[in-house]
Amino acid sequence: MMVWSRNPIAFPQIIPNRVFMIGEATISVVQIVIIAGSIALMAALTFLVYRTRLGVAMRATSQNAKVAGLMGVDIDRVIAATFVIGAALAAIAGVMVGTYYGIAHYTMGSLLGLKAFSAAVLGGIGNLAGAMLGGMLLGVIEALGAGYIGDLTNNLFGSNYQDVFAFMVLIAVLVFRPSGLLGERVGDRA
Repeated sequence: MMVWSRNPIAFPQIIPNRVFMIGEATISVVQIVIIAGSIALMAALTFLVYRTRLGVAMRATSQNAKVAGLMGVDIDRVIAATFVIGAALAAIAGVMVGTYYGIAHYTMGSLLGLKAFSAAVLGGIGNLAGAMLGGMLLGVIEALGAGYIGDLTNNLFGSNYQDVFAFMVLIAVLVFRPSGLLGERVGDRA
């Protein structure tokens, strides 16, 4: 088996794929694990950012790096830690996506990264709770929008419009509320 190729490879089945019926809806074990893992990661990230010394240093560096450096914060170490945390979260997300779809390839995160940016803008850049809310709202908007557009067009287009809704929301937010739903208006820095 060739690992480094441009063709998608089958992702190993990590979790047994059993399906449960809840009324008319179905949910698989993989979906339950992804939802529980996402909630745990969001809680851990929130704890890290708001309850640890590293989180205080990260927030101080994001506000004003020069002043944070004057207060004794090692800015280079904070930036490196932030990138390591971001890369680790992206790797975990990649494993979740690979587990859900059953394949892995080198471009599997590009569209998801753009949607994550749209979710962060929708919730408010720099606001952790806003980004989480934006991601959930964006998922609901995509699912309902694709479903209703698919029904209106007799399923001719359906899921093809799902990705369009993320970018329509991004454009609408940037035009009408550039600070996002939970973002605060900020003046220009001098």
